[in-house]
Amino acid sequence: MARAIMIQGTGSNVGKSLLVAGLARAFRRRGLRVAPFKPQNMSNNAAVTEDGGEIGRAQALQALACGLPASVHMNPVLLKPETDTGAQVIVQGQRYATARAREYATLKPRLLAPVMDSFHRLAREADLVIVEGAGSPAEINLRRGDIANMGFAEAAGVPVVLAGDIDRGGVIAQIIGTAAVLPPEDRARIKAFLVNKFRGDPSLFDEGFAQIATLSGWPGLGTLPWFAEAWKLPAEDIMDLDRAGPSRNGGVKIVVPRLPRISNFDDLDPLTAEPGVTVEIIPPGRALPGDATLVLLPGSKSTLADLEAFRVQGWDIDLAAHIRRGGHVLGLCGGYQMLGRMIADPEGIEGRQGQQPGLGHLDVSTELTREKRLSLGQAVHPASGAALSGYEIHLGWTEGPDRARAWLTLDGRPEGAASANGRVRGCYLHGLFASDAFRAAYLAELGAASSAGYETQVEATLDTLAQHMEAHLDLDLLWDLSEEVPAGDQM
Repeated sequence: MARAIMIQGTGSNVGKSLLVAGLARAFRRRGLRVAPFKPQNMSNNAAVTEDGGEIGRAQALQALACGLPASVHMNPVLLKPETDTGAQVIVQGQRYATARAREYATLKPRLLAPVMDSFHRLAREADLVIVEGAGSPAEINLRRGDIANMGFAEAAGVPVVLAGDIDRGGVIAQIIGTAAVLPPEDRARIKAFLVNKFRGDPSLFDEGFAQIATLSGWPGLGTLPWFAEAWKLPAEDIMDLDRAGPSRNGGVKIVVPRLPRISNFDDLDPLTAEPGVTVEIIPPGRALPGDATLVLLPGSKSTLADLEAFRVQGWDIDLAAHIRRGGHVLGLCGGYQMLGRMIADPEGIEGRQGQQPGLGHLDVSTELTREKRLSLGQAVHPASGAALSGYEIHLGWTEGPDRARAWLTLDGRPEGAASANGRVRGCYLHGLFASDAFRAAYLAELGAASSAGYETQVEATLDTLAQHMEAHLDLDLLWDLSEEVPAGDQM
């Protein structure tokens, strides 16, 4: 019979996703069947699953830590922001609705049923389900109808461990303050706490740790030191790509404009792992550097809005100058669409109906359609013979003369487009740089040697993370605090 435990945080970005990944790998190394679960996530960095849907990228990494294929049931509700006030709502991997924040509040009661269905599906096949909360349970203004934190814990009968982030300061207040604002029944669901991201000797916090235990009445699982190798794992947030690593000193510079609705930027993770490459994320207000070897236009959740933002920043002028200097350009998914001559939106899927000119560096045009393509695929890079795998997640289709220079084959069909001189390319395939052979061939064209075994590095880092957890947290107590999922609820 499956047991379950939930990791909630005192706020966003306290490290919950990494904690769940590390704990999952640690308990898997103990011989248990472990599954990750996040009832609700908000991210435009999505992964395509074998069962034909999409989930948050962090849950895909957690699935890898468990040795499982990613499933839509690991993240049954995914919110993908399209504007500052609205998001696409994905339920069990498929588009359910597009809603503004106030509208979503009325949707949430209907979403608890699929959330519970997914949770029990996972529990049927696992010894331990490790659940990740979202944001913080201290946001008590959001408690009514909650499915992400205490609302889920209550519905599923799952005990909670509260994680605080000492790196941001005030961790005692974070944890005790959370306890103070929670209603008694929610406070009672918390069975223990832990302190995350300590820099230096964790014993220096022993007194503070003891004070939290005394004031809260909860046992502590431990103080977890900062995990310096976190940068080697796929990033959940675009800000994480600014983490320092050996790639920061590389000779080949790849620059990436930080689009307002940038999505599926996990394409960048294997490149940041390369010692011979510098990946630089360019924020709004800065020009694209003139010394870039490659400008990479990433995926976008709102292609037309991000294309407009690209022009507002003057990046279209910078990109044209980069191409005149003989620089390389690669557009992935939304970035590929932007590089073409025209993007048509006849149904007004992304706003007003009509069409807008693209950047004009590829002789192709795109028409946006409501049908979303979600698929895993096997590809070949004919120029090098490298085989690779990846995924498609996009609206619309792209055609035009430069498609005759498709530089990949995907599931046996031509994929992508290239300019006559081959320096400007685009494609719909995400995840292509995770292939060591392809990445080496592509970087060789830019004058860089590849020395990283990316997937091997990720697996090794997950093992190191698990050892880190074992060394500093009381995992025996965590197991004892987990509770059985009632058999009658496993549908």
